[in-house]
Amino acid sequence: MKYLEVFLVALRLGCTSFGGPTAHLGYFYDEYVKRRQWLTEQQYTNLVALCQFLPGPASSQVGFGIGITKAGLVGGIISFIGFTLPSVIVLMLCATFLLAYSNDLGWTHGLKLVAVAIVLNAIIGMGQKLLPDLKTKILALFTLVVAITVIHPLSQLGALIAVAIVGLALFKQTDEDKVSIKIFNIPRIVGVISLILFFSLLVILPILNFVTNNSWINMIDNFYRSGALVFGGGHVVLPLLEQSFVATDMISANDFLSGYALTQAVPGPLFTFAAYIGTVMSGVLGGIVATIAIFLPAFLLLVGVLPFWEQVQSNRYAKSMLKAVSAGVVGILIAAFYDPIFTSSIKSNMDFAFAATLFVLLAYCKAPSWLIVILGLLFGLIFY
Repeated sequence: MKYLEVFLVALRLGCTSFGGPTAHLGYFYDEYVKRRQWLTEQQYTNLVALCQFLPGPASSQVGFGIGITKAGLVGGIISFIGFTLPSVIVLMLCATFLLAYSNDLGWTHGLKLVAVAIVLNAIIGMGQKLLPDLKTKILALFTLVVAITVIHPLSQLGALIAVAIVGLALFKQTDEDKVSIKIFNIPRIVGVISLILFFSLLVILPILNFVTNNSWINMIDNFYRSGALVFGGGHVVLPLLEQSFVATDMISANDFLSGYALTQAVPGPLFTFAAYIGTVMSGVLGGIVATIAIFLPAFLLLVGVLPFWEQVQSNRYAKSMLKAVSAGVVGILIAAFYDPIFTSSIKSNMDFAFAATLFVLLAYCKAPSWLIVILGLLFGLIFY
């Protein structure tokens, strides 16, 4: 019965949680802390802090962690399925529909202009939070320049490793009070196994991809690596996926940007964008495989770190590197905003004016994302 309760609560949240990761955390707080009291406020705050510290989709990791507190690891998986399933189904249906009709309709161009407004808004919000001083701004500029000028699948990863190393010298973190998480009873051996799996797949999948040259292994490898390297919020997965699938001609820029815009209009985590890409590439099975592959590393890391979190969160070296990497991902997102989003979307003065209007509605008038998407669709249908 507790499994059913976990699933139904998560499913309802998955159907109604619009607004992105920050909004999701607010929905979770209202439902799980205030209404159901599955966690105390302090426990919830600690869990959110952990998930912000780790790479991956923070809101999905928090939902997964809450499921663990209620019903163990199985409960975590059930909670994830419930929260993710609605948006995955909608995006897979949209991908199937767009494949059949995108050549006949102009709305895909409207969706690309929606992506311009949404990503610009995300960049500004992340920049205000993650680039508070000159040091972090310079690190962001460095990763931007590398991402724009060095055309190589590993250029972004190399830039992030470089800024992480520099961060050790630039940011001197002091020890803070340790805050313990007492609600997870995951044995350390389970944590060790999860971490071994996380790093093993990160190494083995690229090797298998190179040796076999299999399209499915290639897809899994790219999605897994993207899911494993996302710091700073769900929007950061955009440049990683673009480099993996658009730059290699596995999916067109039009389909990619249309799917990204649609992802903003549905509830649930931004990482379900993978379901859209996978469906475009390989049908329904591709959508399912892509979804599992992109979320798996985040959950392996969470399960792996939970038993050791008290030690990790107080490590000042880890904090210094994380601060630098967080700044670096802003630069990578700006690079992706320029190419392919801006360069492939803005084709006329009218396009620029409309994208600017959408941005103002989103950023300053606080219009909901689903309304921005509808306006973009109408613009594309009327003018294209």
